[in-house]
Amino acid sequence: MTTTPRTPTWTPTWTPHRPWRGIMVATALPLRDDLSIDHDAYAAHIRHLLANGCDGVVPNGSLGEYQTLTDDERARVVRTAVEAAGDGARVMPGVSAYGSAESRRWAEQAAQAGCGSVLLLPPNAYRADEDSVRAHYAEVAKAGVPVVAYNNPLDTRVDLTPDLLARLHGDGSIVAVKEFSGDVRRAYEIAELAPDLDLLIGADDVLVELAVAGAVGWIAGYPNAFPAACAELYHAACARDLDTALPLYRSLHPLLRQDSKTEFVQSIKLSMDVVGRRGGPTRPPRAPLSGATEALVRAATEKALAAGHR
Repeated sequence: MTTTPRTPTWTPTWTPHRPWRGIMVATALPLRDDLSIDHDAYAAHIRHLLANGCDGVVPNGSLGEYQTLTDDERARVVRTAVEAAGDGARVMPGVSAYGSAESRRWAEQAAQAGCGSVLLLPPNAYRADEDSVRAHYAEVAKAGVPVVAYNNPLDTRVDLTPDLLARLHGDGSIVAVKEFSGDVRRAYEIAELAPDLDLLIGADDVLVELAVAGAVGWIAGYPNAFPAACAELYHAACARDLDTALPLYRSLHPLLRQDSKTEFVQSIKLSMDVVGRRGGPTRPPRAPLSGATEALVRAATEKALAAGHR
């Protein structure tokens, strides 16, 4: 499928000075049938996203299957992303790891590659207490690249509450948070406790709710398959243009809600394949979708295509 550049009709929220804002796509990693990385397809995918309304990319996140990559693969993915984007500021690598020292090394590698920011989970090998979480973020921040916290308490069992986020921001350890708790009420408390901390939408299926609540960015999943439609939705929601946003949201929500499910990687890759972008298989232990789930995602993707979404 050819890439057709779009001329935005909105005021971008992304700036070189705050490169974690706007639509930063958590990129799926195209794999060949032998499960090797197709770097050419990945680079083409990044260029397609940027040409169709997205602001940047987030390689080596959960959607990018970072847990299954070797160190050499993980480093090369970042280099591929920076080269394809043409501007390292538009690249926000995930730097999560079991140890703080390892996360800091990945952050230092991202800084050397010219990346504008990094995305970091709290310690996820055990249920860390507040002091451990603060020490973890402080250590990674020493790499000198802006750190975006990633709150995903369902998977990590560590909750970056609004109060804790305010402390991390006060420590100078984080500049923003990817909020994936699903509790949209937190947006208002975060704004009260840490007004200078940027709130980023972390789950596709609460996009409108968090945009209306003041989010200034979206670390996004489904733009991998429908970048132009998702860009239109995001900017309409941020502008409080609900006449535009709500019909789009209802139309896309059967897909957007897949981003919050356990099989989100497989679902988004399937949608990419259906629309003509290379998604490919997933590495173990992620297994293929069940027949019922595959049929549901495929049908929802085809319906979105039929509605003219791209």
